[in-house]
Amino acid sequence: MLFLNRLQPLALLFLRIALGTIFLYHGYPKLAHPTAQMHSAFVEHGLPSYFVQVAGIIETFGGGLMLVGLFARPAALLVAVEMCVAIWKVHSRSYLAVHEYEFPMALATACFVLAAVGAGLISIDHFLLGGSSGRSTGRLRPARNPRD
Repeated sequence: MLFLNRLQPLALLFLRIALGTIFLYHGYPKLAHPTAQMHSAFVEHGLPSYFVQVAGIIETFGGGLMLVGLFARPAALLVAVEMCVAIWKVHSRSYLAVHEYEFPMALATACFVLAAVGAGLISIDHFLLGGSSGRSTGRLRPARNPRD
């Protein structure tokens, strides 16, 4: 299975493209075309109405940054935190009702993984920071064989 290690940069690129696309799709309408329904939905869940714009900014710009791989780690962490707040305030009536929060939970988890691992070799972060900065290049290291 070591041949799969060569696919890690491509896998991180695909993860960033998927997450970026999803968050741009969900964030842009909140930012550019907020409706009274959006504001009332946020208030209904115990959040201030201006959080529509806050969520729109986080999702739109966070999604865009993840998409191109620029400041991907902090952007992904911020979006992961936002998804956790969404799960807590909007989607979770009961921890047993997984069907109500499975999508934001998957997004939060994927964003957390991206924040922990990095944007990968195919990213603006890699070109700006390179491999010499001492920071992670977004490349996962293969697990050590206990027999070695």
